[in-house]
Amino acid sequence: MFDYNFHWRPVMKSLPDLLEAALLTLQVAVLAMILGILIGLCLALIRLHMTGPARWFATSWVELARNTPALFQLFFFGFGLGAFGLHLSPYLIVLTGLTFNSAGYLAENFRGGFQAVPDTQVRAARSLGMTPWQTYTRVIIPQVFRIVYHPITNQMVWAVLMSSLGMLVGFRELSGETQFFASRTFRIFEYFAVTAVIYYAIVKVILLSSRLLATRLFRY
Repeated sequence: MFDYNFHWRPVMKSLPDLLEAALLTLQVAVLAMILGILIGLCLALIRLHMTGPARWFATSWVELARNTPALFQLFFFGFGLGAFGLHLSPYLIVLTGLTFNSAGYLAENFRGGFQAVPDTQVRAARSLGMTPWQTYTRVIIPQVFRIVYHPITNQMVWAVLMSSLGMLVGFRELSGETQFFASRTFRIFEYFAVTAVIYYAIVKVILLSSRLLATRLFRY
């Protein structure tokens, strides 16, 4: 019969450490998303406008990021690079893995966004005397970001949740910290139940912030 006794006191004592780890989770996810957006935008432009080795490199990045498991990518940066004498810290392993994965997915989102903007807008901007740089920064890219805004939000949520894989490479983010305390106190259910609530709260804050930001940016 069910005879498990719940003990929440150890979890409450460790709650400040869990919340600090949650901030670390959010930090690495936000930084990975910023880098992923910048790199993904570059990869999309390369695939659309360049040929030769540059386009092959961008296509290879996207294909590897989208068609291999996220855990495999994390292990590659964590252990695979060690064969070449390159050893990264757990923080850099997770940051690099998240950035690589996010950039690959976001590159395809951006590519679809660019292709959704009519070519007539480019010709209209050029006819007004805009340079190619002004055309992209003032006309095309703002529309692309509006198109891919919600996919970016989804990718941000994915980055937060995927950061939990960092515990497998020694990164003490939220899941890693939870595993550490749970293994010491054997209060497995209590720790992971509280951690699930924290993850849920983080995702809800991201979605609410995204919705509020969208109402400010896309009122027209």
